[in-house]
Amino acid sequence: MKRNLTSQMRAPIYEALEQFRQMRVVPFDVPGHKRGRGNPELSAFLGQQCVSIDVNSMKPLDNLCHPVSVIREAEDLAAQAFGAAHAFLMVGGTTSSVQSMVLTVCKRGDEIILPRNVHRSVINALVLCGAVPVYINPEVDQRLGISLGCRREQIEKAIREHPNAKAVMVNNPTYYGVCSDLRAIVKMAHAAGMLCLADEAHGTHFYFGTGLPVSAMAAGADMSSVSMHKSGGSLTQSSLLLIGPDVHQGYVRQIINLTQTTSASYLLMSSLDISRRNLALRGRQVFHQVADMAEYAREEINTIGGYYAFGKELTNGNSVFDFDHTKLAVHTRDIGLAGIEVYDYLRDEYDIQIEFGDIGNILAYLSMGDRMQELERLVSALAEIRRLHQKDSASLFSEEYIDPIVEMSPQEAFYAEKESVPLENSEGMICSEFVMCYPPGIPILAPGERITGEILDYIRFAKEKGCSMTGPEDPDITRLNVLK
Repeated sequence: MKRNLTSQMRAPIYEALEQFRQMRVVPFDVPGHKRGRGNPELSAFLGQQCVSIDVNSMKPLDNLCHPVSVIREAEDLAAQAFGAAHAFLMVGGTTSSVQSMVLTVCKRGDEIILPRNVHRSVINALVLCGAVPVYINPEVDQRLGISLGCRREQIEKAIREHPNAKAVMVNNPTYYGVCSDLRAIVKMAHAAGMLCLADEAHGTHFYFGTGLPVSAMAAGADMSSVSMHKSGGSLTQSSLLLIGPDVHQGYVRQIINLTQTTSASYLLMSSLDISRRNLALRGRQVFHQVADMAEYAREEINTIGGYYAFGKELTNGNSVFDFDHTKLAVHTRDIGLAGIEVYDYLRDEYDIQIEFGDIGNILAYLSMGDRMQELERLVSALAEIRRLHQKDSASLFSEEYIDPIVEMSPQEAFYAEKESVPLENSEGMICSEFVMCYPPGIPILAPGERITGEILDYIRFAKEKGCSMTGPEDPDITRLNVLK
């Protein structure tokens, strides 16, 4: 991808904030802490330099709802860096980016083709707009118990059977690093007059690394949500929404402004600006090092025995078209421990915080801030956990993904008349809320899906093993809201 590296050296929002800091402006506006003076504990905790630029929109600093100067420049530079027609700075996390994509292309009653192992933010958007999902149930790797990507034949069949669908959505990659054949899916969608959307919450580095799977914009996708705060290095909750040339920029801005705050954080926006510059100038070298570290760790973990740190050997040309080898995902079932149990041991006994543990796997998220000595510590801890805690695996669940039985649209079920019933009495009923382990935030149950015995067994097992369960109105998940 060609970039003008001279222009990429600029960071317009950061530069404007630095200039503003020197002006000694008297603040008779919000926020009420008045550059930290009104809240000394906050200032001491975050630092004066931080709170002094926690400011409100004003003429010299532009306005995210309708940018015309420095924010607009920052968006243009981001678009250039990512190879997009336009980029929007997002301060509501990639959740807001994903929901803006869906709300842009769908209205009530419209169909959208998507894999069922999407993040809950996608289904939340369907609740908001009333669109109807055409789910593709991904294949499952039987050994690992993880869902894979979309096969080309599945996409082709869904398009053929639902010719009026507005768009096809793809995870690029999944949480575990699995990628579908995005270029082929884009071509199929466009040939049918549909848009192609990509959830790239875990694929920021695809735009800057070498030897990595194709990015959505390079594959010709129409819209993409990019979590800059994950592998891109910006502050938590900052994200980008990228669009291609055939998507109306002004309309997307209107959609974003329906739900995004009118008081955008300049801390988040400046972190996007600075991080984009860093990636454009140094991303290639940085992610080459990250990939090397992940490959080294995979080899070391696989020599321990019992664990399986999986990688590109999973590729099969279709449901695993490519694999993000910066991801360090490790299967733990063969040592008799659920992933969440290994997660807890690492945190509680070794002071190592990994991204998540589910019922069969763990994920250590590697990026630009990691160091080799810390990887060595992780490998040593995993070896010791196996030595001290290994047991028989016969009682463990084998699959993360269970095919849902969809009875009605998420919006219809979410807003329907409902009642609360004990979890053990809910089998056969239609759920009206979400149930998921977070992370990764992929629903076990979504509104409109039938509750089965298999799903209830999974929920009980996940709770017993200590997974962080979220979604239902009942925080203890002893009851579920179901349709009357």
